[in-house]
Amino acid sequence: MTSSTPIPGQHLGGFTLGERIGEGGFAWVWSATDQAGKPLAIKLLKPKYSGDAGFLSRFEQESRMARELRHPNIVLVGEVGRVGERVFLTMEIHPSSLARELAGTAVPEERWVARIGRDVALGLDYAHTRGVVHRDIKPDNILLAADGRGVIADFGLARTVTGYVTATGKALTIGTPHYLSPEQAQGRPLDGRTDLYSLGISLYRAITGELPFRSRDWWELARMHVEAPPPSLRDKRPDLSRSLERIVLRCLAKHPDDRFESAAVLAAELEPLTRG
Repeated sequence: MTSSTPIPGQHLGGFTLGERIGEGGFAWVWSATDQAGKPLAIKLLKPKYSGDAGFLSRFEQESRMARELRHPNIVLVGEVGRVGERVFLTMEIHPSSLARELAGTAVPEERWVARIGRDVALGLDYAHTRGVVHRDIKPDNILLAADGRGVIADFGLARTVTGYVTATGKALTIGTPHYLSPEQAQGRPLDGRTDLYSLGISLYRAITGELPFRSRDWWELARMHVEAPPPSLRDKRPDLSRSLERIVLRCLAKHPDDRFESAAVLAAELEPLTRG
């Protein structure tokens, strides 16, 4: 019987695990190499979910959808594989993430933040025009490529969970509470503008070093997303341009109609700020 916890050096078909580089509620993420020595990342479902036929069916369906998203600002997804009880998804690997960069002590330059925001908006626009909403944009899911591009990871996982919860009635968290849009917090229908809100929270965190809404109580946090105005960014970072503050605050509008009409419009607004 396969051990429930993977270990470095373990083989999965033609892949060899390196080190664990991330973990979520449903899967571990490992660095790995293929038979030719090419580096990649592997998302490895935890046994509780790889053994659940309903979850697994939706995971495979959404993974096929994610494979069709081919854009410079979206992580390239490979195949779903199985080895014994192990179920995994291969994808391209990137050296860092927005979350990892923000864990450091340096304050990021405004134009760097604007560039990452623009890159993510471009990737979102590509997905949204194909009817795909991410639903869980956050710094952990914004990877940084070796050439500095912002690249979106985990397309399909939130939709997997949403469909699974709807079908089974099981209580699983959908999205990350600090980055939930008001419509997610209220259980209302979603479109691409929900991703713009979550991107706005991510940019707010990158610019100020803080989240706009903080609470240990999920319901209080949800209420703040729905009702509380976000604190001024320039109060926390006086050197910030009014243009970038305006853009982020528009992303954080409570009603989707008051945000940017599309990710393409957001990307166009951010573009001039990438040049300083």
